[in-house]
Amino acid sequence: MALTDQAVLAALQAVVDPNTGKDFVSTKQVKNLRVDGGDVSFDVELGYPAKSQVAELRKRLIAAVRTQSGVENVSVNLSTKIVAHQVQRGVSLLPGVKNIIAVASGKGGVGKSTTAVNLALALAAEGATVGILDADIYGPSQPMMMGINGRPESLDGQTMEPLENYGVKVASIGFLINVDDAMIWRGPMATQALEQLLRQTNWGELDYLIVDMPPGTGDIQLTLSQRVPITGAVIVTTPQDIALLDAKKGLKMFEKVGVPILGVVENMAVYCCPNCGHTEHIFGADGGKAMATQYGVDYLGALPLNLSIRVQADAGRPTVVSEPDGEIAGIYKQVARQVAVKVAQRAKDFSSKFPTITVSKST
Repeated sequence: MALTDQAVLAALQAVVDPNTGKDFVSTKQVKNLRVDGGDVSFDVELGYPAKSQVAELRKRLIAAVRTQSGVENVSVNLSTKIVAHQVQRGVSLLPGVKNIIAVASGKGGVGKSTTAVNLALALAAEGATVGILDADIYGPSQPMMMGINGRPESLDGQTMEPLENYGVKVASIGFLINVDDAMIWRGPMATQALEQLLRQTNWGELDYLIVDMPPGTGDIQLTLSQRVPITGAVIVTTPQDIALLDAKKGLKMFEKVGVPILGVVENMAVYCCPNCGHTEHIFGADGGKAMATQYGVDYLGALPLNLSIRVQADAGRPTVVSEPDGEIAGIYKQVARQVAVKVAQRAKDFSSKFPTITVSKST
């Protein structure tokens, strides 16, 4: 009995994407299937970066096809295609930037910036083109965390070139001021400076722009969430009741302006003594998980309270680049993949497909 396309597709349906929980056939990710005698070839297109998983996925897909009799050779091409997705109504996308992800917290001191930089580096490690906008005008920390010094250049007199390290582009007010200078600006000035940083930086082509939001839910945060074309927001909190109280306010702010919540990251969830191995929930247990359940959003994962995370970020070599194969970097990468999958499941943006119509008076 000759091998058929239907038999191959039926076999491939047994392979489930570990990141989405769905098979590649029903989601129409299997493309260009060709069966020529005993030779089978096809493409699988992922909507999110997963460079570290490609080899294992290819192995599983080939094994599934080989369960069919008559198969001699199997050729699989796994690729990633990241597209632009919908943002708030009435806000236009940034040229070249497909998806903007806001990383926010209701209050400071919960590790939001550390989470943002490691998420950006994790997405880049998985094969995406990534940028970071340090939106904390009063306390910019990304220059130190990314190990970048210097001032941005302008090649055309109109836009700034972002600085870059570890394959990630960065824009921050910290590059434009002296390290010890205090930004004594009122809200409107800070907001205008942020918009200039965002729109007058020559980002080039980016799959994801991570925005490290300033803490809180004041004027700057509200203006940013209304004017910046945000695909989705990640809320960072500790399990502590006080932190959760403010994190919930941040979550509600995004909901009110039509920005979807991609999930909650629980930082400093547990402390493990490096000497005796004793674990302690210093800030409480599972507060972030309970918050995610309460508001019906995804719980993306928990990061430990660990000295190395702080030391590596302060040294300008965050965990994902300092210990890329370590346990903590693995958690950051898992969270990043979940965020990318959530973005991929959002409705696509079709605004570029529609013509721009202008109406002029006839003479």
